[in-house]
Amino acid sequence: MFFHPMDFLIIIAFLLSLWAQFRVKGTFNKYANVPASSGMSGAEAARRMLDANGLTSVPVEHIPGTLTDHYDPLSRVVRLSDPVYFGNSISSLSVACHEVGHAIQHKVSYPMLVARHRIFPVVNLVSGVAPLLLLAGFFFKMTGLLLIGIIFFSAAVAFQLITLPVEFNASSRAKKLMVQMGFIRNTEEREASKVLGAAALTYVAAALISVLELAKYIMIFRGSDED
Repeated sequence: MFFHPMDFLIIIAFLLSLWAQFRVKGTFNKYANVPASSGMSGAEAARRMLDANGLTSVPVEHIPGTLTDHYDPLSRVVRLSDPVYFGNSISSLSVACHEVGHAIQHKVSYPMLVARHRIFPVVNLVSGVAPLLLLAGFFFKMTGLLLIGIIFFSAAVAFQLITLPVEFNASSRAKKLMVQMGFIRNTEEREASKVLGAAALTYVAAALISVLELAKYIMIFRGSDED
């Protein structure tokens, strides 16, 4: 039997994930229309924050798209999307500084970021194999394959859980430095928190879905093992 009572919880979590994605886009668009008091663009804010933290060698590059912003730890580059790189809004500065927060984490070897970097090659290898092993275990009723699939899937879940403190810490660093360096005023901190909080919610929802799926697989395995 492939339908499990926990599927209801997974469906709810999936709907939460869709809502989180809708919210992050809505929040970003809302505060993209609110200019920051400093008048700086996201690119300028990112550059200043990097330089102030001794990261003068880390470039800020423009990439096409919307909400495609990220910090590349391999190339050590902060990449900002169109509205963030060129925009001077609360949203633009919040997202740009969040990505710089990851660069700062990299510099100071923030433990959870280090752990995520170390586990990534393993996750990248096993995440594609795990679904195949799980399906094979279900269809052929081979508990051994099912167990290996669960172990591999657990690595992917661990990666998502480790990502949560990494994202929250980057946002915390960003918000603190944005105020200290005068990119935003204290009165604008609440709006910046909303932008950063909405983005973090997407990671929370994704982690919740993965945890519930893992719990489902473990329960199925225990049931088949008892049979």
